[in-house]
Amino acid sequence: MAEDGAKQPLLPAVGDPDPANAEQRKPRLGGPRSFRRCRTALSSDAAQESFPVAPKEQLRGARPRFWLVGVLLLAYLLAGTTAFYLVMDHMSGDRSSSRALDALYFCVVTMTTVGYGDIVPSSDGAKLLACAFAFAGVGLVGAVLSKAADYIVEKQEALVFRAIHLRRAGDRKALRDMEANKVRYKLYTSAALLAVVLASGMAFLVAVEGMRPIDAFYCVCATVTTLGYGDRSFATAGGRAFAAAWITVSTVVVALFFLYAAELGAEQRQKALARWVLTRRTTSNDLEAADMDGDHQVSAAEFALYKLKELGKISQEEIAEILEEFQELDADRSGALTIHDLAILGSG
Repeated sequence: MAEDGAKQPLLPAVGDPDPANAEQRKPRLGGPRSFRRCRTALSSDAAQESFPVAPKEQLRGARPRFWLVGVLLLAYLLAGTTAFYLVMDHMSGDRSSSRALDALYFCVVTMTTVGYGDIVPSSDGAKLLACAFAFAGVGLVGAVLSKAADYIVEKQEALVFRAIHLRRAGDRKALRDMEANKVRYKLYTSAALLAVVLASGMAFLVAVEGMRPIDAFYCVCATVTTLGYGDRSFATAGGRAFAAAWITVSTVVVALFFLYAAELGAEQRQKALARWVLTRRTTSNDLEAADMDGDHQVSAAEFALYKLKELGKISQEEIAEILEEFQELDADRSGALTIHDLAILGSG
């Protein structure tokens, strides 16, 4: 900080690293400050030289890719169907005419935690096998199947947006609206998928399983919420073949619907907090809290950080870490970062 009490600019001229010119870059007392925007981003060639691995590529490895979703699901179903096919003689309950379909049906019911109870293991070995596939199925549904369903919703939400904003397809404001209402569009899309899933399940149970519409709706709701009471279930060979695919999709769609509903509620509360923080009257206590360096003045950078803290976008610990990194980069201890600082650090 300068001796006359004036603050150094937040971003001094990068092209003039000479500390002797620092006086020319000081803001005038009493005059308006101007904060220029940062210059254009690095070119693609320079960015590739400075950052060999793109951030998106680093983050992409945090979640399984879509092809891996299919491989894991296929491996689970093949292993489960084979295992339960071999121990089907140790299973009791209502079995259909197809041993393989019963094995696949029981594997899917176990994986999705529906558990109708129409087919159950009767021997110790079959019970231990069912326990192993139950734990593996819970992990698969939670970590992998949700990725697959989210991929479907991502593809469909663009169609929902174009249907709502058809007349503003090329408008930049429409693109901003899409980003701002992204969670809402996901909720609408998952709700539409949920309606299709419920309707298809009910229609199949009425047409193939011969249930009354009320019983079909009851069975569908018990299935998609993974309650699986067991008094109503898929009994025929064709019904269990349909259920193997339908139960897998329906349980994940329901989970996504409630996930997006909870996310939308949290987002609305966050927006309400943001409106209150950004529109409330600033008091002297706010200025005192925002004065990070204790010089009885609040710069634009300090005020922005204070508002970000109020919004919950950044914490005091994160600010402290950023300032610590700044001090490490400030090799000449001038209070500003220049190319000269990077040259000193590089030579050291």
